[in-house]
Amino acid sequence: MSDFSIQLQLFTGEKTEKATPKRRKEAREKGQVRQSREINSAFILLFAFIVFKLAGSFICNNIKIFTERIFTETSNLDILFTVKGIYHLLILMIMVAGKMVVPILGTVFVVGLVCSYAQVGFLFTTKTLVFKPSRLNPINGFKRIFSKRFLVELVKSLIKVGVVGYVTVSYLVKQSKNIVNVFDMELAQIAVYLADTTINLVFRAAIVLILIAALDFFYQHWEYEKELKMSKQEIKEEYKQMEGDPQIKSKIKEKQRQISMRRMMQDVPKADVIITNPTHYAIALRYDSRIEDAPVVLAKGKDLIAQKIKELARDNQIMIVENKGLARTLYYTVEVGAHIPPELYQAVAEVLAYVYQMKNIH
Repeated sequence: MSDFSIQLQLFTGEKTEKATPKRRKEAREKGQVRQSREINSAFILLFAFIVFKLAGSFICNNIKIFTERIFTETSNLDILFTVKGIYHLLILMIMVAGKMVVPILGTVFVVGLVCSYAQVGFLFTTKTLVFKPSRLNPINGFKRIFSKRFLVELVKSLIKVGVVGYVTVSYLVKQSKNIVNVFDMELAQIAVYLADTTINLVFRAAIVLILIAALDFFYQHWEYEKELKMSKQEIKEEYKQMEGDPQIKSKIKEKQRQISMRRMMQDVPKADVIITNPTHYAIALRYDSRIEDAPVVLAKGKDLIAQKIKELARDNQIMIVENKGLARTLYYTVEVGAHIPPELYQAVAEVLAYVYQMKNIH
């Protein structure tokens, strides 16, 4: 039954297997990564207001100085409404705004990078920027609107708005008791009170968003793994691509054997002697004392290949010597192109001596 279900799965293409490292790498190169944008948003909001709270006195002080300079340096309207006066005022405004905004923007930028790197790591790809005509298709657009992903994102947004709204309203209801005291405060105290209330409210909302982001991270992980799942057929095809199709590999090996056999047969005419079994084995030996320290096996074969070697030997008038034990030993212990081992020197020397003697006689 299990074998049948596995075979059935190959036909249905059901994706039940975990993604392979190759599949994960390809998905990453395409920009398909596991990332929760909720984490980035929550931590950016939290750290932005932490910096705002820590630098609150600095920001207020700069606003105070800017206001004072506006009233003191622009009291002379004749100087203000000139190109030089307007330029001076513009530079002053940019400097003050920069001092107030740069710390917050710098924090937002760094926190965003850290959150993205913690989830994805370093990744640079331009494949997500490639223009796809299918994105302009209105039918595909409607499909995306009514897709499962869109519905999930909608539910997440509604939950986020609902939970954050509840926390916000609950906190403001508690603070409503202190609103009466605002009427007895000075303008500066009112500003401080409103700033503290806003920051405390944002902190509570940011904590709630972080908890929601943690849940979203696990959901994104589950969704990511689900999208990358593969069928058994896909894994099989990937394995073929990486390791090579067994049939192709078999053909390549067969071709290599044929080339090697052809090269070996071309060397048979260079041999000094063919040692045979006499019917099963044939080994072609060459010995040139000027360039070699020991005889070399030029070719060897068994059965049909042995018969082919002997035919080539007869055609090229190479002597064939029968020595069953030596032929068998050479076939199993010495590779083509290798020198014979020292323990066979004596036996091979006797055969070569016999060959040279017969050549001298003739």
